[in-house]
Amino acid sequence: MRILVIDDEVPTLKMFGLLLEALGHEPLAAESGEEGLIRFDRERPDVVLTDIKMPGIDGMDVLRALKEADPRSEVIVITGHGDTELAIEALHLDATDFINKPVRREALEHALARAEERIRLKRAKEEEIRLVAGPGGADTDAAHDGAAVVRIRGTVNSPAEPVLRHVFEEALLTGAPTVVLDFEPSVSVNGAGIAVLAELVRHARGLGRAVRVTGVSPNLSTVFDVVGIAHNATVEVASMTE
Repeated sequence: MRILVIDDEVPTLKMFGLLLEALGHEPLAAESGEEGLIRFDRERPDVVLTDIKMPGIDGMDVLRALKEADPRSEVIVITGHGDTELAIEALHLDATDFINKPVRREALEHALARAEERIRLKRAKEEEIRLVAGPGGADTDAAHDGAAVVRIRGTVNSPAEPVLRHVFEEALLTGAPTVVLDFEPSVSVNGAGIAVLAELVRHARGLGRAVRVTGVSPNLSTVFDVVGIAHNATVEVASMTE
């Protein structure tokens, strides 16, 4: 993996560079939070390792900025002794993991393995949730002409949340007046997925965009009505012959 390390201490950056190369990864380095955000935007590494306490933009600010720029980003925070509360806050902000200074090789390997597994799962989700058509695009379904169509299959749950948010934002950025969430009839949605879908639909309506939800099962349509999704979107039940 290509791994960006952000730390204001040059010896620490050199240590991480040697260690990551020994583990078979490609290290990138940034000596400040500001530089780290620029390198992330330019090079899009697989994983970011950032020290929590730095002058200027600190590690928590880096984490927030990276998650805002790309909710799918994998960020491991580096903490010192006594930083437990900050580490917990980082996990609440969807940090992949945290490791303590002085960094032990075993702890780093464990955190990177977790990041790699999360990347694998998200890539699988990207095959299940993806933008398949935009206004005027060659892939636009005649039934959804002029709409941005997000195709959804598999399971909509917590692991799917960052992908769903990212793809929905891509759909909004097309400028289409309508976003279609096109469900395959076999899609399952748990409580976390329902909450995210309700939030995204409300967000789209707040921007003046129409939302259509197509292909859902009768049971899922009933749930969407109860939680309020049907109040902000047109929900179309799949034909029983599909």
